[in-house]
Amino acid sequence: MKITLRVMRQAGPDAEPRLVDYELVGISEDMSFLEMLDVLNEQLTERGEDPVAFDSDCREGICGMCGIMINGQAHGPERTTTCQLHMRSFSDGDVITLEPWRAGAFPVIKDLVVDRSAFDRIIQAGGYISVNTGAAPDAHATPVPKADADRAFEAAACIGCGACVAACPNASSMLFTAAKVTHLGLLPQGQPEREARVVSMLQQQDAEGFGGCTNIGECAAVCPKEIPLDVISTLNADLGKSLVRNK
Repeated sequence: MKITLRVMRQAGPDAEPRLVDYELVGISEDMSFLEMLDVLNEQLTERGEDPVAFDSDCREGICGMCGIMINGQAHGPERTTTCQLHMRSFSDGDVITLEPWRAGAFPVIKDLVVDRSAFDRIIQAGGYISVNTGAAPDAHATPVPKADADRAFEAAACIGCGACVAACPNASSMLFTAAKVTHLGLLPQGQPEREARVVSMLQQQDAEGFGGCTNIGECAAVCPKEIPLDVISTLNADLGKSLVRNK
C-alpha cells in the first residue's frame, strides 16, 4: 500500500501546531496502525528528523494509552483501540489525517501525546472502596445479584482511553465518570462511599475543565469497550439520591 499521512506536529505544549505530510510506500495491510507509525518513525530517524511522538503501551487493546484522532474519528474507522486497528481498514492511496485528542482538559504534550492525568484525579476523588485489612472474606460470603454483577462488569470494562472525551462536541468525560460510578455503586463493597463518591467525582470532573453532557451519544458510539450510554442515567440517579439525602 501507498499512503500519505498528514500528521499534526507540535513540538511542545506552547508550540504552534502544524500539519506535516509524510508519504509511505510498501505498507502491508496486515500491519497494525501503530506498526505503520513505527515504520514512519524509523524512516524519520534514519533521515535525522524528529520522530512523531505518540502514546502506546500494551498494544493489546487493554491499557487505553493509544488514543489518536484518525480522519476526525476517535481511534479511527473501526470501533476498537488504535493499537487494534489494522491497515486493511484503509485503501491504497489514502490520505490519513492524525491529530491528538482535542480537549481543554487533555493538554498536548507533544505531537499526538496528550496529558490525561485529569482522569487520574477524577478516580482519586472517589473511584475507590473502603475495605478492612486482614484475612480476605470467602468468595461467596456476600452474594451479588447476577444482573448487578453483569452490569458492574460491563461498566468496569472502561480502560480510560479518553475516546469519549475526544468524540464529544462538548469534550465531556461523563461516560468515563459514569462507568466508574456505576461499576462501584452496584457492588456491596462500593456502598459505604456511594453517595459521597458521585458528588466528589463530578466536582473533580468540573474542576478539570471537562464540558457538560448534553446526551448526544458520540461517546458511547466510539467507545472501544462498548460502555453503554445509560450508565450516565445510573450516575444521575445516584446524584439525585445523594443531593436529596444530604440537603
